[in-house]
Amino acid sequence: MAGWNLKRRKAPEQPVETEKTEPQPELERVPKKPDVAESPVDEENLHLKGDTAAIEQETQENPEIAALPHTVRQLINLTDDPTLPTITFRYFVLSAIFVIPGAFLSQMSYFRTTKAPYSVFFVQIACHYAGHFMARVVPAWNVGIPGTRFKFNLNPAPWSIKEHVLVTLTAASGATYNMGYAPIVLAELWYGTRINPGVAIFFMLSIVWIGYSFAALARQILLPDPEYIWPQALMQTTLFETFRKTDNSSPVARRQMKVFFFALLGMTLWQFIPEYVFPFTSSLAFLCWVAPRNPVANFIGSGIGGMGFLNLSLDWSNVNWNGSSIMTTPFWTQVILFLAFAFNCWVLLPAAKWGNLGSYKHGLMSNTLFMANGTAYPTLEVLTPNYHLNTTAFEHYGPMYMGLQNVWATFFDYAKLPAAVTWILTFGYAQVSGNIRRILDSRKAEKNKTAKSIHHQYHDRLNVIQRQYKEIPWWWYATLFMVAFVILIIFLALGHLFIPIWTLFVALASAAILVIPFAWLYAISNYQLETGSFNELMYGYMVHTKAGENHQHPCGPSVYGSIAGDAWYRAQYMLQDQKIGHYMHIPPRAVFFSQIFGTCMGVPINYAVMRWIMSTKGDFLTGKKTDPLNQWTGQSLRNSNTMGIQYAVLGPKKLFAETEMSILPWSFLIGAVIPPILFIAHRFFPRLRIELWNVSIFFGGLAMFYGNISTGYTSAIIGGYIVMYWAYRNHFETWKRYNYLLAAAFDAGFNLCMLLIFFFFGAGKQVKMPEWWGNNSTSVERCFALDS
Repeated sequence: MAGWNLKRRKAPEQPVETEKTEPQPELERVPKKPDVAESPVDEENLHLKGDTAAIEQETQENPEIAALPHTVRQLINLTDDPTLPTITFRYFVLSAIFVIPGAFLSQMSYFRTTKAPYSVFFVQIACHYAGHFMARVVPAWNVGIPGTRFKFNLNPAPWSIKEHVLVTLTAASGATYNMGYAPIVLAELWYGTRINPGVAIFFMLSIVWIGYSFAALARQILLPDPEYIWPQALMQTTLFETFRKTDNSSPVARRQMKVFFFALLGMTLWQFIPEYVFPFTSSLAFLCWVAPRNPVANFIGSGIGGMGFLNLSLDWSNVNWNGSSIMTTPFWTQVILFLAFAFNCWVLLPAAKWGNLGSYKHGLMSNTLFMANGTAYPTLEVLTPNYHLNTTAFEHYGPMYMGLQNVWATFFDYAKLPAAVTWILTFGYAQVSGNIRRILDSRKAEKNKTAKSIHHQYHDRLNVIQRQYKEIPWWWYATLFMVAFVILIIFLALGHLFIPIWTLFVALASAAILVIPFAWLYAISNYQLETGSFNELMYGYMVHTKAGENHQHPCGPSVYGSIAGDAWYRAQYMLQDQKIGHYMHIPPRAVFFSQIFGTCMGVPINYAVMRWIMSTKGDFLTGKKTDPLNQWTGQSLRNSNTMGIQYAVLGPKKLFAETEMSILPWSFLIGAVIPPILFIAHRFFPRLRIELWNVSIFFGGLAMFYGNISTGYTSAIIGGYIVMYWAYRNHFETWKRYNYLLAAAFDAGFNLCMLLIFFFFGAGKQVKMPEWWGNNSTSVERCFALDS
């Protein structure tokens, strides 16, 4: 690779971008379109800069640029220097520095009540300065590997933007938590079964590798096509581009970086107010102020336990409830999600509370299981010693009830999956099928030796640049899949993972079906559809047949869910990061290596954290002891345990026997038929823009609102309208220069604030804010009549 140089070389000079008085900024000349099949990229002449009018004028003369979406060609650098180093000694050192603490913090957070998030934006910012520091101080020595002829240079060239990108992508893969932690911890702490450390680590690696290998199913459909912009990837690329321009001494970029750091500092300081000092500002319930003693008005206006009507929030975590959503998610997606919230909380909730939507009135907005009298269900009391249903105890305690909002959330949770599949088969069929034909043509061209990769089937500037790099061969993905598959088969055959072997094939098949629809939706909308409890439900049906009756262990659903869920979840994130590599002109094989290398570093750290927490905080997690700080509660673990008992022990048939839950199986039919109906209506009434009425996103929005939180959504749609509609259409020059940059700064500032609060006020001795008017212990919203 370019990074392994024997001599330190000077980086090639880049044209310096200068800012001129608006509205006539400098625009460098772009030559006529080169031969798209064979000509190399002319770095000196392909770089565009300037205002929108100038770029659009140049676009009319250059079809390669015209093939890119408007936003992409305004934000992405269209030059490349293929000689810049990629995988270097500095890359390995910085990857370790950023991945190891990130994997530690991320995994630890899933055991605590309050989390200390580890943001990839922190890595993206800190890596820039750490890389330049290493380039200044590390000697440019040639070092040989003992026993081989191989040599490499410790400091081959000035710090490269490509190294910067690859370190960040490595951290995105490795500095995270692992979904396989739940069954491992549950088995040991709740059911006294310790999984062998080697089995645990390779199980966690395998589910990640299967997800990464499944990315191959959608990669050539969704990655090279310029129409799929992947908004989150575009946001991160904008920040990379700003750092690159800063290195080139661009006045515009220097001003952008000042704005970025001021915004980061401002958000870091601001978040101390709603998160610690003045929680009242996190949920402004105006109706509670108008009628403080009226329980109806309190329920309508409260955002914490009520409908959230006319409720506003000044907390970025509430406003930005989908991860940079209001500044990156297309406005049409935000409208759908807000309508889902309004229907959920302003229509269904009052119908359930005061109407006849359901007869069970206990725990309306709770995700806990209840007995008929409204008390929490003693789930562990209905288990036999071999983890089957104790029918005598079950008859004594009675059926398990769910809060009504949890019931309809589960209904739409199930409905969104078939809706996503049928939506892409109707509204997305033309584009996806066209891309599949391109893949087949590319395969034919490769066979006839007339083309080298799928990039030759697209003629936009980004794909022309990527043609010079070797593509990732299919057998790399196939090998990764086979290694993970064989590991899982062996562990299942030896009885280490609680589920029968044949369910593994079902898990992989169902995940393979969902990868393309889910990734397609994410690529166009920045909305990540989650499977929720669907995988656990499927497992429950399977083990309550004769073939699975000996595998009703409560840990089974979380094992199955982690395999099937990570298959599509990791695939989406791998594709998103590879899109960043596409935007930044990184060799695809280097991106692939960085992602796998990150997981190999991160997973052992994840397991080490689990071992430490189980040995020191295990009694707090299980409830045997009470944590005086109320931090080590393991709420997500308890939720996984509850689902394990619901689906594996009790079984879906008994679970859905109650009147309120009998409608749940119909959700799959409803989700499947609505998109085709809308598609037919779209063909007859195209002006209605029904193609924007994505019901899978709508159902996903309905499925995500339970647990008493309804604040932030009104603030989000107001902010989304200002940023993604009004500013985008009326002030595009300012929007393109600062929108994604500010989004990254706000996210990084929020995460930095959470980290500081965790370290200074919660990591050791908990330091609570003194109680005052703005953080009332009864109700931070001051909705005191809510429960009366």
